[in-house]
Amino acid sequence: MSGPPALASAPLQDVESSPYVLRLYVAGQTRKSATALTNLKKICEKHLAGRYRIEVIDLLVHPQLAAGDQILAVPTLVRRSPAPLKRIIGSLSDGERVLIGLDLRPEK
Repeated sequence: MSGPPALASAPLQDVESSPYVLRLYVAGQTRKSATALTNLKKICEKHLAGRYRIEVIDLLVHPQLAAGDQILAVPTLVRRSPAPLKRIIGSLSDGERVLIGLDLRPEK
């Protein structure tokens, strides 16, 4: 897992063209954390190809970062941009729920 990410600041454009900045908070390299990351990558590649950045925050290494995004459980996904901030807790195995949580339209 990587260290604290550096966030780029740029004006937000419309949601369709804005890059998605996603933070996945985990606690160590557990199976649940690995599953959440794998599920997130699959969803992003399918629905946001080329328009996303995933930052993995290991709270065992950087516990102080939990307060900034009000993390109470792990794994938790936080959509930092586009605004508004959104949170999804769990392994992200329910793809439709994740899409709704990210304000993306599921493909029919």
